[in-house]
Amino acid sequence: MPMTSHRHTAWSGSLAALALVAGLCLSLPVRAADSAQGLRDKYQTVAPQLTDNVFHRPLVLESTEAPDRLKSDIYSVLDYPFATVKNALGDPEHGAANWCDVLILHLNIKYCHATQGADGGVLNVNLGRKVEDSLSSSYRLEFGYHPVASSADYFRVELSAASGPLSTRDYHIMLEAIPAPGGGNHTFLHLTYAYGYGTAGRLAMRTYLATVGSGKVGFTKAADSSSGAEPEYVGGVRGLLERNTMRYYLAIDAYLKSLSAPPDKRLQQRLNTWFNATEQYPRQLHEVERQDYLQMKHHEVERQQAAQ
Repeated sequence: MPMTSHRHTAWSGSLAALALVAGLCLSLPVRAADSAQGLRDKYQTVAPQLTDNVFHRPLVLESTEAPDRLKSDIYSVLDYPFATVKNALGDPEHGAANWCDVLILHLNIKYCHATQGADGGVLNVNLGRKVEDSLSSSYRLEFGYHPVASSADYFRVELSAASGPLSTRDYHIMLEAIPAPGGGNHTFLHLTYAYGYGTAGRLAMRTYLATVGSGKVGFTKAADSSSGAEPEYVGGVRGLLERNTMRYYLAIDAYLKSLSAPPDKRLQQRLNTWFNATEQYPRQLHEVERQDYLQMKHHEVERQQAAQ
């Protein structure tokens, strides 16, 4: 059944958001000790990149593109104690609601409401365009919230949804963390986004990238540039994926930073922190003006206070 032009525009915007989330994997039991050691080993591998990169912060971004799947990973050192990160994002009781406070910061997330389902926490999430819009023009996904491992020096949480618009499927968000090696009140974090897609999703992404998404780039350098020339970065679906990966990482950072503020000041601080951080990468991440973003998000937060 053909889509109207309005719905096609809405789904194109939603497709841009889909790179944030991704492929459901059938998870084997997670051993916290083994996973913590694996993350410590990864820290040693990426340590040189954490101190010298295009982000000007301790962060490494990796992305891969397959014929029917996209996946990206961020590794970063956060300036917050491990216990703060674990309690905020990996808590079995309150973690799902806290994730909604994170997710709503992203331009393409129009609504998020956490409930308790038969198998644990559930996040009802609406994906839409980067401008203020009605929920009827967005697409609803239902994410399961699963804290799968927790110990004194490691935690892991997964969010998964089986299907999305236009033949997209197997959405998976994974966050794991350990106290940063070397001591101090820092946390080494690993964030994964991945998803699969079929023919309809592939065609929709091609349409987006040929129109409103044309000319947009990610963060991975695609080729060496001559001295003084503008660097060349990956474009296409990998570029889209990397942009949204950064937006979500910055949302996590903004949420954690706001926890030190009085409760009635936290939302405004999160919004300002997220917008200021994205403006550090204008070529990749600038989409709207500050006042438009703040107004839109205040309206969306008000909307998500009630269950839909």
